[in-house]
Amino acid sequence: MTDLFEKSIHTLELPRVLEKLAGQAVTEEGKERCMALRPLTDADDVQRLQAETTAAVNMTALRGSPSLSGVKPVAASLQRADMGGALNTRELLDIAAVLKAARAARDYAAGENNGKTCIDHLFASLTANRFLEDKITGSILGENEIADSASPELASIRRHIRATSAKVRDILQKLISSSQAKYLQEPIITMRSDRYVVPVRSECKNDVPGLVHDVSSSGGTFFIEPMGVVKANNELRELQADEEKEIDRILAELSAECAAHREDIAQDYDLLIMLDVIFARAKLSYRMRACEPRIVERGICLRQARHPLLDPNKAVANDLYLGGDFDTLVITGPNTGGKTVTLKTIGLLTLMAQCGLHIPVADDSTVMIFDRVLADIGDEQSIAQSLSTFSSHMVNIVGILKEADDKTLILFDELGAGTDPVEGAALAAAIIEQSRELGALVAATTHYAELKVYAMTTPGVENASCEFDVNSLAPTYRLLIGIPGKSNAFAISERLGLPKEIIDKASARIDAENVRFEDVITRLEQQRQQMEQEKDQARKLRREMEDSARVAREYRDKLEKERSKAVEKAQAEARAILDEARNTADSVFKELNEMRRRQRKEEDWQKVNEERAGLRQRLNQAEDALGARPEEPAPPPTRPAKVGDTVELVKMGGTRAQVLAVNKDGSLQLQAGILKITAKQEEVRVAEEDGSKKQAQRIIHRAERQLRTVGASSEVDLRGMTTDEAVAALDLFLDNAMLAKLESVTIIHGKGTGAVRKAVREHLKRSRYVKSFRPGRYGEGEDGVTVAELR
Repeated sequence: MTDLFEKSIHTLELPRVLEKLAGQAVTEEGKERCMALRPLTDADDVQRLQAETTAAVNMTALRGSPSLSGVKPVAASLQRADMGGALNTRELLDIAAVLKAARAARDYAAGENNGKTCIDHLFASLTANRFLEDKITGSILGENEIADSASPELASIRRHIRATSAKVRDILQKLISSSQAKYLQEPIITMRSDRYVVPVRSECKNDVPGLVHDVSSSGGTFFIEPMGVVKANNELRELQADEEKEIDRILAELSAECAAHREDIAQDYDLLIMLDVIFARAKLSYRMRACEPRIVERGICLRQARHPLLDPNKAVANDLYLGGDFDTLVITGPNTGGKTVTLKTIGLLTLMAQCGLHIPVADDSTVMIFDRVLADIGDEQSIAQSLSTFSSHMVNIVGILKEADDKTLILFDELGAGTDPVEGAALAAAIIEQSRELGALVAATTHYAELKVYAMTTPGVENASCEFDVNSLAPTYRLLIGIPGKSNAFAISERLGLPKEIIDKASARIDAENVRFEDVITRLEQQRQQMEQEKDQARKLRREMEDSARVAREYRDKLEKERSKAVEKAQAEARAILDEARNTADSVFKELNEMRRRQRKEEDWQKVNEERAGLRQRLNQAEDALGARPEEPAPPPTRPAKVGDTVELVKMGGTRAQVLAVNKDGSLQLQAGILKITAKQEEVRVAEEDGSKKQAQRIIHRAERQLRTVGASSEVDLRGMTTDEAVAALDLFLDNAMLAKLESVTIIHGKGTGAVRKAVREHLKRSRYVKSFRPGRYGEGEDGVTVAELR
């Protein structure tokens, strides 16, 4: 990375963003790595970092961030332990904290609702050593405290220490309670040089035999160890020395175990720091309301881009394009209008993306990976508010042109400023042309009208302007690509109170060409504002249409649900009706069988007819219970019937009968099949049909007679029919056979392929009329027929 690139990074304020990133890290080394981030120039590396950040964002949304608190550097401690040194309690606790964090991170990644991500391998590479972690935390209670359970020997030593201390205190307590208490300055037990002593008045020091360990600053008190506790104190000191020795042994043992797992612990630490940085990027993405940009070969497309250092609730979002239809963007507009912020936004968001950070833009934004982002931004207009000269600008520009190529993004602020306007404008245009010839993408701000004309007349160069509200004298910070801006110096000066005559004199000094150019820009601005209003109206209409479409979809879905409920209800009612109809039919067939048995015994046909009529009435009642039939329109009246006419009985569904005689009262004597019926003239309708209808009726009657004949026969021939035709004919044959009171029937189906035979026998299995069936015997047709016994 060149010095000029590094300088541009600071100019574009990337370190301030990295400070925000470091604030999201948990570990100290994680913070340092965040501050040390620099843009990568390989597209694959940038894509990998962006994918890691996105994965961390998704995991954070599901279950929060992994716990990395307490992770501190352990490399130096591990190296010293590997060389045979004994670590202190603080170092061992730091190692235990790393092991605990590694275990917690593995558990975090192994939780539910975590799909496969590109950072799974980092979690999987962590080595959880619960045994060593528990051994350290179980042995060391605090930085200055070793647990009794660290070893059996230590527990035994401390037990003896407590007993000896109690013995010493008991001896001294007796001394305090004895007659020698009058020699004491105070009746208390204290310690000097880690030995139990009592405070004795100086004038009585010879009255309490023992060892003097200390004298008060005033000389009035001697701290004497009575001779009765010297031995016990000596024993206590020996035990304390044994305790220190055992603690050193325990620490050395724990240090040796850490050294044995040095590589795993060091790897865990490095992985945890990497995860800390990745999740810091994810947390910063949340705070900035940022998202991952797509990496493309050429060009920048930042939708609804915001400067990351501005308040996201107040920053104006702009669409920034560069490198597609044009490779150079010339931004014009008034001072304090946001031109420099726009330049910095383009450069800073590009650098952030190359550091693996999400950027505050809308979805589907794209960035190009540059080898260098070089900026010459006049600090007069920058956020830092510092000054520079024309010479310093030229030094920067010379360096930029030396380093620029087709992988460079160049940002010029107030290009050509600080010198004669005519020469400055010409120089600025030449610098832009040179930069374009090198293949770089260029964004520049200017006040020169010549550069506005240059952008309007040069292919590949586009004007842009920062909007300014003259009425309020405040910038809107909106960037308008494709429209050159006005400096609005006269309007701003007039609003600030500059006399009108001075403004008129200044206007008179502007040549006619510049006036015409400013007028064109003004008209363009008016047209733009009108288009913006129309666009807003169109957007509002589109929202209203979308709302209407949404309401219509919801209404349609509601109707569909109601229709489905109605269909389900109708189906349930239909099933109930069918069940009732089946039950009624079963009852009818049972009574038909009973009628057939009584008929065989009594042969009382009149009674049978009456019972049939009764059954017919019950069937009609059951049918009425299922639902009334749709009323048919009444047939038109006909001429009075006479003997020999064929009439239709209206109340019997159009049943035909022959007129046998006309009674004196006008009633008719009719013959309907085997029944003789008396009916009134208004109850019949004379059947007068044309020839074709009569011929069709005769064919129907003949077919009915044939079917009745077939039904009354004890056998049916199904050969030559398809399976569907054969099953239908068999069904009708069985109905007629039951009505004819046949006990057994023969079905002729032939051998052939066996399809009809199989269909017939499957149907006989399901038929309620059939008691049993068998293949034909020798002389009956064998397998070409089936003989069925009816119930």
